[in-house]
Amino acid sequence: MKKILCVAKREFLATVTTKAFIIGMFLTPAMIGVFLLIFPRMVDRTPPKVVGEIAIVDGSGQVAEGLRDYLRAERYVQRREEQSREAADAAPEAVKSIVAQSPEAQAAMQRQVAAALGEVPQLTVVALDPGIDLEDAKTPLKIQVSRGEAGRLALVIVHPDAVQRAPGKDQFGSYELFVRSKLDDRIESDIRNGLREAIVEARVRNSGMKRDEIDALTTVQRPRSRTVTAEGERTTNQMFNQLLPAAFIMLLLISSLTSSQSLLTSTIEEKSSRVVEVLLSAVSPLELMAGKILGQMAVGFVVLALYGSLGILALFSFAMFGLLDPVLIVFLLIFFVLASLTFAALMAAIGSAVSEIREAQGLLTPVMLVLMAPIMFWMPISREPNSAMAVALSFVPGVGNFVTLLRMASNSPPPAWQVGLSILICAAGAAAAVWAASKVFRIGLLMFGKPPTFGTLIRWIRMS
Repeated sequence: MKKILCVAKREFLATVTTKAFIIGMFLTPAMIGVFLLIFPRMVDRTPPKVVGEIAIVDGSGQVAEGLRDYLRAERYVQRREEQSREAADAAPEAVKSIVAQSPEAQAAMQRQVAAALGEVPQLTVVALDPGIDLEDAKTPLKIQVSRGEAGRLALVIVHPDAVQRAPGKDQFGSYELFVRSKLDDRIESDIRNGLREAIVEARVRNSGMKRDEIDALTTVQRPRSRTVTAEGERTTNQMFNQLLPAAFIMLLLISSLTSSQSLLTSTIEEKSSRVVEVLLSAVSPLELMAGKILGQMAVGFVVLALYGSLGILALFSFAMFGLLDPVLIVFLLIFFVLASLTFAALMAAIGSAVSEIREAQGLLTPVMLVLMAPIMFWMPISREPNSAMAVALSFVPGVGNFVTLLRMASNSPPPAWQVGLSILICAAGAAAAVWAASKVFRIGLLMFGKPPTFGTLIRWIRMS
């Protein structure tokens, strides 16, 4: 055991003290930090002020005034205040309590919303003569104007039957919209919303009905759902429910993949440089493989701890840590050990069987497909965590580590017996992978020449 620990220590230090590992390990968090802290301050976050005219050829004679009223600056302010209230209502309860207790947080939120929305556009609706030539009306849209300079932004052609049906027709007419190049999509959306509002209002007015009564009949409030658990009830956070399973899967995948790939490259390097022959003079092949697996597992744990800490810090920053079940962290560690053992053993076997990294590509393909399978099945399993496919994949060695954790992080976790059975099956799969890898490792470590095929590896496992 002492020799195994010495090999593990050497493997761990040889990996984590390299410049490539240190740079690769901290490059992504550093880039995220730069993006979050520096980049927003370097760019102009305030959208440019939009000034211009909206030309309308109103064939119905009843839409232009409604569009003009919808695009008034006062109406813009009212709509933005309503959007701010809706955004505040959609925030998690923990965030609401923090904002309610802190005037500074309220002011900061208001500043952020105002900066994101930008200045209120100054739009003028100009009614054109219905007899105007269409090409002449489009000409101002082709003229380039400087930023902030007034010009024609859009041309609207309202069909004569947009408000009143033409004789013998069951459907209303509509409108045509022409915009200048690179018009802000939010302005185009506002124009479309204004036209819809104006046309519907004119239709209701002509029908003799009241708009308030129609809205009351056709509007159904959409309250936020509440998630019921054994510990109580909480407001459902749909985005959190979608991202949490993906976050756990990525943590498990990145940590397992980092450690197993490092084991592959280190084994190939030691074999090709004949260093392994010196090592085998002091330890047995089994002790060497066990030490290398434990050392790289420690490397994977460092990766898991670093990125997991970043995720927990993000939850604390957004006051959402209370939505995370701490038991998931315990199972994340359990499944990390099982996944790391399984794939590290497979990588050790492949690394011992070849002499160059390019020779390992063909043998790596099945292993990488197994690693990528949870990513491909992430969305269907997240939506239906108790489907037949999800349950079946939970009991497949290698894949079950990821699938079971994905199901546990979803909004409908599996029964305890399925989790326990999955752990047992994955543990058996890890033991089988280590046993088979030890057979290949003992023979392939000192063999050179033509790289073996899968059939050769199977013969090595059976003969040793």
